[in-house]
Amino acid sequence: MSTVGKAITLLEAFNVHRPQLGLTELARLTGFDKATTRRLLLSLAGHGLIEQNEVTRLYRLGPALVRFARIREAHFPFLESARSFVVALAEETGETAHLSEFDADYLTSIYVEESTQANRVSVSIGDRFPLHATASGLVFLAFARPDYVEAYLNKPLERHTPFTLTEPDLLRRHLGEIRLRGYSISDQGRASGVFSVGAAILDREGLPIGALAVASPTVRATGDVVANHGRAVMTAAGKISARLNGGAANSKDRTR
Repeated sequence: MSTVGKAITLLEAFNVHRPQLGLTELARLTGFDKATTRRLLLSLAGHGLIEQNEVTRLYRLGPALVRFARIREAHFPFLESARSFVVALAEETGETAHLSEFDADYLTSIYVEESTQANRVSVSIGDRFPLHATASGLVFLAFARPDYVEAYLNKPLERHTPFTLTEPDLLRRHLGEIRLRGYSISDQGRASGVFSVGAAILDREGLPIGALAVASPTVRATGDVVANHGRAVMTAAGKISARLNGGAANSKDRTR
């Protein structure tokens, strides 16, 4: 692995549940020895990508990452363009709605509006969704470039639950059904007891850049509810795509 790859691996060890980590834990999580981990931390800290709490001596993500995120959002306002639609979707369905963006063979959650019901699905900012095991990921694959899809399906696919689709031929048929329907369905593909539907956020060429999804406990996922959620998430995703693209959402590939 290159030095850049190791540095990225180190940064990815942090998440919403692990905002601060010590040297020993970082070495364990990344599989690097302590000397390598310390050297990478010093280099990242020198560029503001990592900082150390002077009291606890724990490491956390640095302010430079926030600066980069603000620059990106200023020129590609995905989150701000979508936020109101995610809120409205959660209110309409009564379930947790979340927005995710493509990130190196995963989708990463960037905004969540949780259900107000006591029995609800919780999603955290920064959660990473496997493409083959979640509604968000499946709908992304359904509208992605065919060469990318084939390359992804030829990789070993992790089985997260007994219901995770891992057979390439079965997944290809499933992706075809999603393209025809316009939204995806995942029944406990990543986590037991979780049912979700998703729709792709498309760019001007009709290719996905992210996804919008509604997640609910399986006990509430009846036939009529699933269809209603599917239509709602597809409509909201279309509006987000239209806002990002400065006009009508490009849906030419929804039935390809």
